[in-house]
Order: sequence, then structure tokens, then C-alpha cells
Amino acid sequence: MKVKYIGTTETLAFEKGKVYDVLSIEKGWYRIMTELDEDYLFPPTQFEIIEE
Repeated sequence: MKVKYIGTTETLAFEKGKVYDVLSIEKGWYRIMTELDEDYLFPPTQFEIIEE
């Protein structure tokens, strides 16, 4: 799945408007590789689904 970061918080982990690949979905949260080359779980409310 591809998602776009729409979060309102400025962060080093994501660029606003950039599309990211969801590696997996765990307990409803998205595991995504960040700009820091580390994967973490993030709430889906911070993203817009671009491609299922």
C-alpha cells in the first residue's frame, strides 16, 4: 500500500506530502520506513491512502 504523509507535526522522519510504502499493518497501525532509514509503527490518521 502507498500512503502520503499529511500529518501536521514537523518531523525529521517524514516529508509532508511525500508518498511512502506501508511495509505492514499491525494492530491497525502502519509500519513505514522513515527518512531516517528505520521502520516504525505510525497511526493511520497521519496518512492518506494513495494506492491499496
